[in-house]
Amino acid sequence: MGHLIKINLPGGFISAGDLYEILLIAESAGAANIRFGNRQQLYFTIENSQLEDLELDMLKAEINYEIDEDLHANIISSYVADTIFNHHEGWLREGVYKDIFDGFDHQPKLKVNLVDSNQTFVPFFSGNINFIASGTNNYWFIYIRFPKTDQLYCFPSLVYSEDIPALAKASEDTILQKKELFYGRPDIDESLFYKTVVKKLNVAFRPVTEPLKLPDFYLPYYEGFNKYSNKYWLGIYRRNELFPLEFLKDVCALCLKSRIGQIYTTPWKSIIIKGIEQTDRNQWGLILSKYHLNIRHAANELNWQIEDICSEGLELKQQLVRQFEEADLRTYQLCFAIKTQPKTGLQASIILRKQSVGLYDILHTRDFNPNLKDEVIYKQHIKPRELSKHLITLCNAFYDTQSNAIAVTALPEETNTMKEQSTIYQCSCCLTRYDQSYGDPVNNIAAGVDFDTLTDYACPVCEAPKTAFSLIEN
Repeated sequence: MGHLIKINLPGGFISAGDLYEILLIAESAGAANIRFGNRQQLYFTIENSQLEDLELDMLKAEINYEIDEDLHANIISSYVADTIFNHHEGWLREGVYKDIFDGFDHQPKLKVNLVDSNQTFVPFFSGNINFIASGTNNYWFIYIRFPKTDQLYCFPSLVYSEDIPALAKASEDTILQKKELFYGRPDIDESLFYKTVVKKLNVAFRPVTEPLKLPDFYLPYYEGFNKYSNKYWLGIYRRNELFPLEFLKDVCALCLKSRIGQIYTTPWKSIIIKGIEQTDRNQWGLILSKYHLNIRHAANELNWQIEDICSEGLELKQQLVRQFEEADLRTYQLCFAIKTQPKTGLQASIILRKQSVGLYDILHTRDFNPNLKDEVIYKQHIKPRELSKHLITLCNAFYDTQSNAIAVTALPEETNTMKEQSTIYQCSCCLTRYDQSYGDPVNNIAAGVDFDTLTDYACPVCEAPKTAFSLIEN
């Protein structure tokens, strides 16, 4: 009999040294692979015969963990996106994140999200207690998604950064101590909840004067070597969700050697290493080669949310990705979730929800916005082998709707001007094209950016310099 070990990584990051210590304990217990979860936590499995020794090692290392349980939800955050996916010059930076994490003196049982409003890499409302950065320095919106319901409530007040841990605990205590009022009910009294929580606190709230404004959903390409400032970050995704333990040990060792302090996990079950110097890049490439790791998967494979440790969901995803590839399907601005269990909290534009006897319903959110909870039923009781054709039709309908909206709103002269200004450059090394109309999502370059204005540009496929590109269409 095996056991599933779960370790929460608050905020979605861990020091290379601490991760290395966990890996040694896992290795000693016979684990071969590590998984990362939707809530930026860490998993591995061990045999029953190794459990007693593992518990002793964990105790000595003072590591909090759970065995075959999920009693404490990890605090997830958009800290992983800072500086690489969020180029907005706002007030939320590393120091603010870390001060908030340090303020938590309890392990939350409910899901807590801490998210910058200027990114879309980390979901905004997948937690029960969601803090979203406002436009006012060090103040946050508070959104409560009551457990086992789809009811989302926005506090009429903003909370200060240092008061977030206390508010999170007061909100959790209120929900769990008064389940008859605030847990799994269709008619929750939001005003009563707010008054009950506020009575427990002595903090300085600020009234909400402007509603939260979220950006349109866009999932950045989170794999491979990518340049930012004068350094690189490396994103690694695994198709089977398994990261070889030996590979992660080498990652930690190189981080320590090259003075990289932290390793980040993502809600897409991948890892990111920031701060790689140009002089160390070849060493990272050698590690990838040593373990035969591919870091250029298709975008339509990376934009899926699946329940943790769910073989049924993973197998279905892999089947659908193959069929998407055969159809050469565009999935830009869309993301997908497979829910085999009710109320999993996964968010997506298009949802596959398992019903009885292995059949699935296909739903999508209003305007295909993954941050909305208004779900529209598209198809019901579909066999797994028939899902792809319906999903392909739905995706194509999404883009047709977008095209029709553009055709209606754009003036003829504006359309002609854009066409005249569209330029395409091609890499002479691998024939990759840069089309101004689309930009370069891999390098976080928005549509409409003139190729001539780019500095330090490199081919997203072969990394040839900008000088290797030549104009082929004007």
